[in-house]
Amino acid sequence: MGSVFRPLFVFHAEFNAKDQLKLKDRRRQPPGPKHVIKETETLMAQDTSMEEFEALLNESFEMDTPEEGSVVKGKVIAIEAGQAIIDVGYKMEGRVDLKEFANPGEAPEIAVGDEVEVFLRQVENSRGEAVVSREMARREEAWDRLEKAYADEQRVEGAIFGRVKGGFTVDLGGAVAFLPGSQVDVRPVRDAGPLMGLKQPFQVLKMDRRRGNIVVSRRAILEESRAEQRAEIIAKLKEGDTVDGVVKNITEYGAFVDLGGVDGLLHVTDMAWRRVNHPSEILAIGETVKVQVIKINKETHRISLGMKQLQEDPWNLVAAKYALNTTHTGRVTNITDYGAFVELEPGVEGLVHVSEMSWTKKNVHPGKIVSTSQEVEVMVLDIDGAKRRVSLGLKQTMRNPWEVFAETHPEGKEVEGEVKNITEFGLFIGLEGDIDGMVHLSDLSWDERGEEAIQNYRKGDMVQAVVSEVDVEKERISLSIKALGGDKFAEAVGGVKRGSIITVNVTAIEDGGIEVEYEGMKSFIRRSDLSRDRAEQRPDRFSVGDKVDARVTNVDSKTRRLGLSIKAREIAEEKEAVAQYGSSDSGASLGDILGAALKGDDE
Repeated sequence: MGSVFRPLFVFHAEFNAKDQLKLKDRRRQPPGPKHVIKETETLMAQDTSMEEFEALLNESFEMDTPEEGSVVKGKVIAIEAGQAIIDVGYKMEGRVDLKEFANPGEAPEIAVGDEVEVFLRQVENSRGEAVVSREMARREEAWDRLEKAYADEQRVEGAIFGRVKGGFTVDLGGAVAFLPGSQVDVRPVRDAGPLMGLKQPFQVLKMDRRRGNIVVSRRAILEESRAEQRAEIIAKLKEGDTVDGVVKNITEYGAFVDLGGVDGLLHVTDMAWRRVNHPSEILAIGETVKVQVIKINKETHRISLGMKQLQEDPWNLVAAKYALNTTHTGRVTNITDYGAFVELEPGVEGLVHVSEMSWTKKNVHPGKIVSTSQEVEVMVLDIDGAKRRVSLGLKQTMRNPWEVFAETHPEGKEVEGEVKNITEFGLFIGLEGDIDGMVHLSDLSWDERGEEAIQNYRKGDMVQAVVSEVDVEKERISLSIKALGGDKFAEAVGGVKRGSIITVNVTAIEDGGIEVEYEGMKSFIRRSDLSRDRAEQRPDRFSVGDKVDARVTNVDSKTRRLGLSIKAREIAEEKEAVAQYGSSDSGASLGDILGAALKGDDE
């Protein structure tokens, strides 16, 4: 028996008139529902026999009065002021706004006489009416239904009716669920407008009744449906088949082609034999294309497609069309750090390695030598049919500039160029043909040491030099600046040999010897070489301007120095005189011998 009947505990089987008077006095006190009090008053006011009253009273006790917070059935008895008046029984009526009978985006469907279920929130309010809610009843009913569907992993029906952060709201027949944006479709959906208000199946991913949270997925339904459809279509396909498809989507790496319910991937490398930078170059969304099934993965249901397989492979004729060492015109299609790719014909590309791009530009990025789409002339260096590779050369179509230079600039020819670089071992001079020649430190000056002579040059100076050597294989050109005026030393000492007696002019007197000059070439005679007689080895006995004879002891072309000695000349003269006029053993003195020799010279 419900708590609403608590005021009736005063009634019992031996109800009498005295008790009726007592009940009349207590009618103002009971806190029970007004409809119960009203019914009691009615029975008391009527001339009802004890038996009839007792029967009615027992009948009221036997009625199962609903509890607050439960779902009860009711009947629509009137519709007024935008509300439906519902009789829920037990002498109780309640009001429900008509909008609670409508699905999101639809008009309410309710009429007088309809039986509906409502949620009893309160037995009565201040006006003596029951407080009921159709929406809460639908929600409770929906939660029961959804919990069963979730447990059985069954689909549920609902309609998307709103957008929220991160997704959408879905009405599942009274319960509101959250549909994440990633679960709307198998691919991102930019416009969900066509899906709004449309009744469709969903899969319940997660639900928590206590917190009122439900998460659903439309994508799971689509994937399951697509999987069934894919399996059916894939079963009919086999590798090598040629089919028609519609380009559905284009990405950086290829295009997805719809084969009538199942998508296949047409990779960018399988679109054409030639290089395709981006699929949009040859395909457009919505375009119908003919493709060949290259591979089918039965486990993942992935299909690989190709277009170029339906065309003749141009590599079948490469060896015949592009013989080794022949030149051809091609178009630069791609530039990398290690070289440039040149298209000889659609589907046939060759690589010009950076080392084969220029005779002279050794450490330059290929992009500074050629540009994309540029027409260039190249030579076929090698063909690897198995790896589908062609090695090309760009510099081979031009003559080796070192060979040209060697032909036009023989050794000894003068050249002029700009100082491109200065190093610790010499100068690099820019020459014709965009090549460089080097002047070694030792070839800068006759008179100055190389470290001193190089200080006289600056980068950008224009200088003249003489070609000393051209090595075509090593790509080296040796130049000499000091040879511009000829070799003065060689000219001066051309007839002088070791042992020769020459006459020199004294140009300076020093403590260690004397400085002399021969045909403009400086030399130095040390103190110990000034005389055979130690007493005469004094530099001060000579004067600047004196002419003296000396014997050549050495001719050094590298240091450009003559080794001279007066002492050596005197010893040589003595030996010659002894040989001609006798020896000291015959009794002749050295003075007699030298005197006789001098006398013979005078005669």
